[in-house]
Amino acid sequence: MKNINYDHIKTTVAQPLSNFDSYWPYHVTQDILEGSWSQTSINKRINLAEWQTYLEDLPRDTYVDTRWKRMSWLYLDQAGEINTLDDCPMAQGGSYNDADTMADKLRYYPALETSFLQRDDVQSFIKAWADLWDINPKEPILMQINGIKGNQAIDPLQGQGIHQDGSQFLSILVLSRENVTGGENTLYEDKAGQRQITHATLVPGEIMHVRDNEVFHNISSVQPLNSDVPFERFIIIINCRFNDTFQNRILRQHFPDVVLNQG
Repeated sequence: MKNINYDHIKTTVAQPLSNFDSYWPYHVTQDILEGSWSQTSINKRINLAEWQTYLEDLPRDTYVDTRWKRMSWLYLDQAGEINTLDDCPMAQGGSYNDADTMADKLRYYPALETSFLQRDDVQSFIKAWADLWDINPKEPILMQINGIKGNQAIDPLQGQGIHQDGSQFLSILVLSRENVTGGENTLYEDKAGQRQITHATLVPGEIMHVRDNEVFHNISSVQPLNSDVPFERFIIIINCRFNDTFQNRILRQHFPDVVLNQG
């Protein structure tokens, strides 16, 4: 396993996880406890404008032509510091992903840039996120930056539809939303979409937390407000404690000592 060197980062980054209790508004933990989801803004916690600069060099997704993406596997060590798990692919089984381009495949993506992961506000975000869900040391956390851009209507999910990601804990943070109509997030109690929980359009800096094993989610088609100007919508997806046996098997093959969900 390869660890990122964070020696130069300010000492505030190395605070124990308990110090991140106030990162999220009080209603977030209450919402999740009562309804398995919550929505809030972290604009005051991050430098959104600087995070957006990392979208400029985002490579095209080789599996989904209309998407751009980077991803990294991370974990916290016993001291609460963030480490990387290199070279492990993303692997979603067909029971969690209905899209032919993605289901039951090993998908390899370029890693998140080291300069991004080394940022104080990124460090704080990951640690606070792990604290919110009570993530254990050495539990693999998948963090992705992905999104779409163009001039014509695009289905961000590429046919995946209403689904779960195959984990217990999932959060979606919008990084940019330019010249966009659509892209509305909807949560459901069921995969058929008969029992809607909520419907929201997240703006940059807003994050939606979801108990992925209890709630299904979807996003509507995205299209430009002005077809003469390119549009874009980019997000961060972060999740942990995987129920997908395919993904867990691949993780164990690459990193024998990681802590996996056995439930």
